[in-house]
Amino acid sequence: MKETVYTDKAPAPIGPYSQGIKASGTLVFCSGQIPFLPDGSLAGEDIESQTHQALKNVKAVFEAAGASMENVVKTTVLLKDMNDFATMNKIYEQYLGQSKPARAAYEVVRLPKDVLVEIEAIALIP
Repeated sequence: MKETVYTDKAPAPIGPYSQGIKASGTLVFCSGQIPFLPDGSLAGEDIESQTHQALKNVKAVFEAAGASMENVVKTTVLLKDMNDFATMNKIYEQYLGQSKPARAAYEVVRLPKDVLVEIEAIALIP
């Protein structure tokens, strides 16, 4: 069973995908979240503000699905520049430090809308 997750507390998708998908009522898959505010504007130009906003968007999608950041089991972090990893990691820990999900992090050539970070995640629905 599959159910689309949507919240107006995160930016609307900019392509043919959903903010999130609930699977069989036990998992929620959050699409990669870029650092846009719900109104579609960029949160800021620096890695700090962009990481905070991407994680706030992930949190909003999970909350709309009935999950929380404490329920996260896996994340993938895409960075424009791996030199931003330490800064991103410090902020990431504020949101996910207690749950310590499995994670992969990659430097990529380019991200949507030329942002500095994109984060996708999977969580359990309690």
